[in-house]
Amino acid sequence: MAAVTDIRAHKLLYGCMGLGGGWDPTPYTPEDVQRAETAIEAALAAGITAFDHADIYRYGKSEAVFGEVLARSPGLRRRIVLQTKCGIRLPDGDRPGHYDLRAAGILRRVEESLVRLRTDVLDVLLLHRPDPLADPAEIGGALASLRAQGLVRQFGVSNMSGPQIAALQEHTDVPLVVNQLEMSLARRDWVEAGVLFNTPDATRNGFASGTLEWCAANGVRLQAWSPLARGRLTTHADTGVNRLVADLARRKDTTPETILLWWLRRHPAGIAPVVGTTRPERISACADAALRDPGLTHEEWYGLWVAARGASLP
Repeated sequence: MAAVTDIRAHKLLYGCMGLGGGWDPTPYTPEDVQRAETAIEAALAAGITAFDHADIYRYGKSEAVFGEVLARSPGLRRRIVLQTKCGIRLPDGDRPGHYDLRAAGILRRVEESLVRLRTDVLDVLLLHRPDPLADPAEIGGALASLRAQGLVRQFGVSNMSGPQIAALQEHTDVPLVVNQLEMSLARRDWVEAGVLFNTPDATRNGFASGTLEWCAANGVRLQAWSPLARGRLTTHADTGVNRLVADLARRKDTTPETILLWWLRRHPAGIAPVVGTTRPERISACADAALRDPGLTHEEWYGLWVAARGASLP
């Protein structure tokens, strides 16, 4: 069965940043390809059919090992959605790490990703981070060219505020349909921004207030990177929030990972978590989050929030 290509229809994604070996330019190994294949199979078994990449992950090796798996598995490509990102350049010699959303760079990065992923089209391209030197009209032209050539089906951004997306959208007819942000029960500034308004803590929050509302009003699907907080809240640590997560998992007959993902998915902004673990058992532990609607009551959702804050709400 072919995958639904509209990325906004996917409730959960698998993040491929951990695939491909080390964070260095050394070649990947056959073992790296095998580990990628195992992770991909676990994600598919968990009901996840959208896969998130970036051209810089493992210096391009994450995309490359994924492409190897696609080459080994005829028919797999049409069953999945491929999303990748561009716009970050890693340090190289005397050149510092920087952002580059010039048109030529976007077009070149897409061509390179297509080669590594061994596909002729990307389902989704995200602009990885804002480039302060970028010309929005030039970006818009690059996105229009990629769409006209049939190289990319949908577009979005990552790590941008509502006003930044709005300013970019003013310069292109290509709809921006995704915004990927760090969001989890441990990283809560995005949700707290809405309730800290008109309190002394508002200025310390830092999140661009109104971003969630702008995205919801303009058909931009939110994706959450690092939704499991790198495992900090699913360990056996004796903290109030860890105990509550574990207790809810037992009562709901599910896993602690699912509770954390349900907490994100329960929010009306329509958040799609991007699960990045490479361990097959932890990928499998996320299956309920993909296959079942969030099973948290209003009070349980708030209970998790207050426990994670370690303080009552204002």
